[in-house]
Amino acid sequence: MVCLQELKSTSFPEKEISQAGYGAIWQGQKSWNGVAILARGREPVETRRGLPGDPEDQQSRYIEAAVDGILVGCLYLPNGNPAPGPKFDYKRRWFVRLQAYAAEVLDLGVPAIMAGDFNVMPTTLDVYKPERWIDDALFRPEVRKAYSDLLEQGWRDAIRHLHPDERIYTFWKYWRNSFERDAGLRIDHFLLLPAVKPWLRSASVRRTPRSWPSTSDHAPVMIELEIPSEAN
Repeated sequence: MVCLQELKSTSFPEKEISQAGYGAIWQGQKSWNGVAILARGREPVETRRGLPGDPEDQQSRYIEAAVDGILVGCLYLPNGNPAPGPKFDYKRRWFVRLQAYAAEVLDLGVPAIMAGDFNVMPTTLDVYKPERWIDDALFRPEVRKAYSDLLEQGWRDAIRHLHPDERIYTFWKYWRNSFERDAGLRIDHFLLLPAVKPWLRSASVRRTPRSWPSTSDHAPVMIELEIPSEAN
């Protein structure tokens, strides 16, 4: 499966993706946001479009599907800068809604994953020179606490579950040779429910695509699950 964020378009190459062997659901938005879930050799069954809790919020930041008995939520959490300010207030409200919905998913008792760009560096281990980011909306205490509260619910950070003490980044800015100096951030996360955690076999960041010309400032984050046959 593939979870995509920041589509920044109201169109989507469904035909080409289908020809490549993937089914897909997606929600776009002109110039901003946008999320999609792809599944190889099957069609994702859409279960939710948009995060509940604010019917007036029209930003395309959450989509969810069931694939082979696993519920997968793909999200693009607001950046929130500059902070303080209206954008940061929106980020905090969005996080509250995410926490409420994540608790509902937890109560369902089904295998579930939430994946995507959370725009949060959870700890000082997840940011190069943390002292430079103290006032940034991705590292302020309020959002780090909000992320920690998700883990307190019972969700598990896949990277940290397998690599508790390793400095791992998923994002490098396009300035001052950040990638070459490995001056990065870890803001893209896979959160797993307890039912999924025993299936986790690997969690990694594929750094090579970040070195390509005109590429994304994010590198692909990947997990591998070994799902028992009785779970399908």
